[in-house]
Amino acid sequence: MTLLLRLFALLVTVAPLCRSATAASAPNVVLFLVDDLGWRDLGCYGSSFYETPQLDRFARTAVRFTDAYAACHVCSPTRASIMTGKYPARLHLTDWLPGRKEFPFQKLSNARVLPHLPFEETTLAEALKEQGYTTGHFGKWHLGEDPSGPLQHGFDVQVPRWNKGWPNPGFHAPFRLEGLSDSPGDYLTDRLTDEALKFIEQNRDRRFFLFLSQFAVHDPIQGRADLVRKYQEKLQRTGRPAGAPFVLEANPDEPNPLTRSQLDELAKQDAYRGHQVLPNRAVKIKQHQDNVQFAAMVENMDENFGRVITKLESLGLAENTIVIFVSDNGGMSAANFGRPDRVVQPTALDAAYSTSNLPLRGAKGWLYEGGIRVPMMIKWPAQGRRGAVSAVPVISTDIYPTVLELIGAPARPAQHRDGVSLAGVLRGGPAPVREALYWHFPHYSNHGRQSPGGAIRLGDFKLLDYFEHQTVQLFNLKDDPGEQRDVSREQPALARKMSGMLQEWRASVAAATMHPNPNFTGESK
Repeated sequence: MTLLLRLFALLVTVAPLCRSATAASAPNVVLFLVDDLGWRDLGCYGSSFYETPQLDRFARTAVRFTDAYAACHVCSPTRASIMTGKYPARLHLTDWLPGRKEFPFQKLSNARVLPHLPFEETTLAEALKEQGYTTGHFGKWHLGEDPSGPLQHGFDVQVPRWNKGWPNPGFHAPFRLEGLSDSPGDYLTDRLTDEALKFIEQNRDRRFFLFLSQFAVHDPIQGRADLVRKYQEKLQRTGRPAGAPFVLEANPDEPNPLTRSQLDELAKQDAYRGHQVLPNRAVKIKQHQDNVQFAAMVENMDENFGRVITKLESLGLAENTIVIFVSDNGGMSAANFGRPDRVVQPTALDAAYSTSNLPLRGAKGWLYEGGIRVPMMIKWPAQGRRGAVSAVPVISTDIYPTVLELIGAPARPAQHRDGVSLAGVLRGGPAPVREALYWHFPHYSNHGRQSPGGAIRLGDFKLLDYFEHQTVQLFNLKDDPGEQRDVSREQPALARKMSGMLQEWRASVAAATMHPNPNFTGESK
């Protein structure tokens, strides 16, 4: 055999080994997405009632973002933004699926929403498959029914085969979920994590993308029994927090919107004492973190996050795995009034309201910070800082390009066009260059009767723009994170500038517009 032939044979033998070594050394990716977890629902974000030791420990090894945002205040649009790197407005997937019904009180008709994640999008899972990753989706999908489930959008494995946005029928066995076995006494969050750990074990010798998308801590608010008992005892020891357990929020888009002091006075009147849709489109917003069922769900979620980290450590994978922890929207501090005549009885408040987002205003379903600001932490073992806190404003569209850069894959600017990579921030570098952050919600929300609208964050300022009466609110988040002081009249030039930017952005993404509701009755309730 000639020297040339010997060299060729050696290359043929060595090349597969090189590819195997590359596959083994490429970082794994774990995306742990929690449903309806509020910004202050973790100990490391300020909760003193919920106990989250695993995530608090993780925060000491990761970068914790204080100003992280979901692309929407309800779940499906945010999940679409994570999968595509695009704003929900660009995708025309701007509400939870299948979306809210129309009601006569609506001055405007809800914009039409795509019924599933568009097939022409190259999802994050598909992009990682192209890089040789095995992909697994465990838990909540809520981006379309079959044939538009995880298996049709880049995932090799789906557990369970259930595409809706809520567990069926709840968190306690029997689950009645195809592909997920159960035994008496099983708890859903534990069982989903069991299956995710099997996926890690089975793929320990190849690169993998694990998307563990927990149904928790979304309602039904059902904690695991042992943890419920723990928090019942804790609440008995500590007592309920001082102050009003609920405050009123009315529609901010009115010719003469009610002030906080006016709302507080109305709350004393008999007409505003119940838990239903009240006059002036007012609803109650929970102010205390004292729901023992929800507290149990939060700690159980924390336990299961810790189980994932422990599995990675036991297999020697922790230092070669990127871990991202994030929520899909703010906490459910306002009850769900998708059925407008719903009345929450005094004995059922803990089944309707999960948490408090204070010091943030509002809740899931609201454009105030309580609806869109979320906890987010990223651990990049190779180059990322550990135990760092970043106040850089980031948003869920950023996850896609960030993952690509962290694993050394080429960017896809035409795909994740509304996200920026956070790799530099994770290293300790400057904030990525971006004009502003945007939101667009051309719908009425189940969690309050406020007008549809949009928002923009530019630096420290955030402007809300409502669609019924074109009301504008402007807040300085640095000085007023609770959004209590509207400075739009004090800074009219800035309000005009930001309103113009928001309008230009809507046009650039072909955002859906709303039209008059032909069945509008003029009723305010």
